[in-house]
Amino acid sequence: MFNRLTGRYVTVSNYPGTTVEVSRGAGVIGGQTVEIVDTPGTYSLASSTPEQRAVRQFLLDGEADVLVQVVDAKNLPRMLPLTLQLLELGRPLVMAVNMMDESERMGLGVNLHLLSGRLGLALVPMVAIEGRGIEELKRAIEGAAVEPVRLPPVYGNGVGTAIRRVRAELSGRYAVDPTALAALLIQGDEDAILRVRAGESDAGAGAVAAARQAARGFAEEPAYRVALERQHAADALVAGVLTTRPGQGSWGSRLGDLLARPVTGIPVLLLVVYLGLYQFVGRFGGGTLVDWLERSLFERRLNPFFEQLFLGIPWEPVRALFVGEYGLLTMGLRYAVAIILPIVGAFFLFFSLLEDSGYFPRLALLVDRGFKRLGLSGRAVIPIVLGFACDTMATMVTRTLETKRERVLATLLLALAIPCSAQLGVILALMAHQPLALGVWLAAVLSTFVIIGALAARVMPGAGPVFHLELPPLRRPRLGNVLTKTLARMHWYFLEVLPLFLVASVFLWAGQLTGLFPLLASWLEPVVGVLGLPAETGRIFLFGFFRRDYGAAGLFDLQRNGTLDSIQLTVAAVTLTLFIPCIAQFLMMIKERGGRTALAMFAFITPFAFGAGFLLNLVLRAVW
Repeated sequence: MFNRLTGRYVTVSNYPGTTVEVSRGAGVIGGQTVEIVDTPGTYSLASSTPEQRAVRQFLLDGEADVLVQVVDAKNLPRMLPLTLQLLELGRPLVMAVNMMDESERMGLGVNLHLLSGRLGLALVPMVAIEGRGIEELKRAIEGAAVEPVRLPPVYGNGVGTAIRRVRAELSGRYAVDPTALAALLIQGDEDAILRVRAGESDAGAGAVAAARQAARGFAEEPAYRVALERQHAADALVAGVLTTRPGQGSWGSRLGDLLARPVTGIPVLLLVVYLGLYQFVGRFGGGTLVDWLERSLFERRLNPFFEQLFLGIPWEPVRALFVGEYGLLTMGLRYAVAIILPIVGAFFLFFSLLEDSGYFPRLALLVDRGFKRLGLSGRAVIPIVLGFACDTMATMVTRTLETKRERVLATLLLALAIPCSAQLGVILALMAHQPLALGVWLAAVLSTFVIIGALAARVMPGAGPVFHLELPPLRRPRLGNVLTKTLARMHWYFLEVLPLFLVASVFLWAGQLTGLFPLLASWLEPVVGVLGLPAETGRIFLFGFFRRDYGAAGLFDLQRNGTLDSIQLTVAAVTLTLFIPCIAQFLMMIKERGGRTALAMFAFITPFAFGAGFLLNLVLRAVW
């Protein structure tokens, strides 16, 4: 919808957690250029996650002239409580009723005219992925900007009376109607209390006291009581609005149920992993495409051309910067384009296909019980799966998890046991013809994920997570959506990752020129020697700290040169996967979790990775 309104693409996913920051774009409505803001999703103004608090702050600051609530036509009763909270803000509001096609296929009729009259709002039926309803939505937004705003109905069982009493105590000037703040005060919302104290001349003492008195008058917990009365009001509004008839095309719901059940879902998951990650990303992307680009394009054509081009430069250090062992062109560009690009391209295509189908929310339900033992909920599958694309991006997405404990646990597991798409693709390509080595690598990484997750969950204090997730419909992926998402992520790769490869080459060239890089590599030689690895492997771990995929590409070179046998390849792959995160991810860990927590993880992961490699080498040498 944002893309249709602005012409600008952002990642549009049918599961929560993708949009973790506010996106802004320009659009034309009513002949005027306006700013259109896309916020993260939320179900309530009394929210707990950082991204939901950001939405609340945006709303309470009154930045928007018109609010547009995007709702699922199939789940109106669950969406309307938020509608009532938005009405409490006293701001112009339009409801975009999306997924009308899915509602029709399910045999669910929606009388939007009746509901529009009860709410006093413009309700626009839409199918955003097809562009249906976009022009009508623009006209509704234009009309809402000049029409009077209607406040929500009065809630029953004393809640409405309590809200009015607290609202009467709020005399300060606020960007929104004080009704919204009064409701939040009754629920004991700390952010609302701080906002009221800052906006009132007497520090809001009267309003806060009135809210506490009202809360004491409820038999239930105040937040629950307010939510319950809102739901009762929503149920009354939707009465007679929804009708059901025999639906067609229910294959999606039946298949979706099977994907979420362990008996049928786990075999499907294993099949998806085998066909998608192993065959398509590993063997095709990391094997066929990499071989063609590496041998046919770079080794036979580009590298000889680059070397000939810089042959006339008399200064060896300058020539080495471009075409030397760590040259920008012969190594940095080759790693980024010939080795990593086809792998991440294949992964992004596979990832977008699954994403557009609605499979990921079913996967979240499937793994929820197992994740609970790791201190996580099924919702954590979102950043964990995103980690297979980019751990840095996934670390940022951990902010969508509801508790600090979950966010720390997910960050640790991402840093320790989740390989990014390029690293995963290279390892799968290297081991594609060695199924035993691949099995050992998979078992080592998976057991690390489970054991460390379970132990960390026992050590870290805090209550267990609660899981709730909206299930979008399972649908046939649309080729246009899949290609658009894939191309957008490839665009991100060229803008963000390719320059990092070139910068890493410059650092390595400077380190080689000054002797610092050989010195650091020599310090690692005894360590990698204990792991049974050749001395050249030390520089691979240095590569890995600059970029995980850079280290994986270096491992690819060693294997191609015949430097590693099967045991050494397995030990090196496991150790590199568990090794400390790259600089970009480490900086994101500091930003999201704080310097002390990030350093503690760094101090734990480094010896753990080498210790695991040491034990694995001993075991394999004894039994292989």
